[in-house]
Amino acid sequence: MATTTNTKPGKNNTAARARGFAAGTSKYYTDPNEVLELGGASYTVAEIQAKLARIGELRDAVLAAQVAARTRVAAERAELPALTAFLADYAAFVKARFGTAHGKLADFTLVPPKARRALTPEEKAAAKAKREATRKARHTMGPLQKKGIVGNVTGVVVTPIVAPTHGDD
Repeated sequence: MATTTNTKPGKNNTAARARGFAAGTSKYYTDPNEVLELGGASYTVAEIQAKLARIGELRDAVLAAQVAARTRVAAERAELPALTAFLADYAAFVKARFGTAHGKLADFTLVPPKARRALTPEEKAAAKAKREATRKARHTMGPLQKKGIVGNVTGVVVTPIVAPTHGDD
């Protein structure tokens, strides 16, 4: 019984079909110079074999590239966290070494920190009001306020509950 290749769409299936056609072509068309008419064009058996082989070559190249890409991505995932931590440490070193020297930090593509500006009296008052409103809305308290809160439990009564046994029905 002859085996057939999968005719479902897909690049791997197409490559497998092309290999199957190449095998069949080699079996039934032994003269490489024989000309066949396909889709309104003329092709030699050698040209047909070359085109069929090219389909498989393209698929093999893509699969190999995908494996290589997965390998490189895995290597990046393994090494990048340590290298990123090193980069952060080096950036901190450069900032500590050169301070706020704009030109030197710019050579490292670092931006010097902005100088903090003092708040105006209106901004300070608004911030204080906002903090108090937030504490009130969230019912947050400081440690001294928490000490003043006590429960109102005056006593506890424990009532035992006994489960009936099977023989007491």
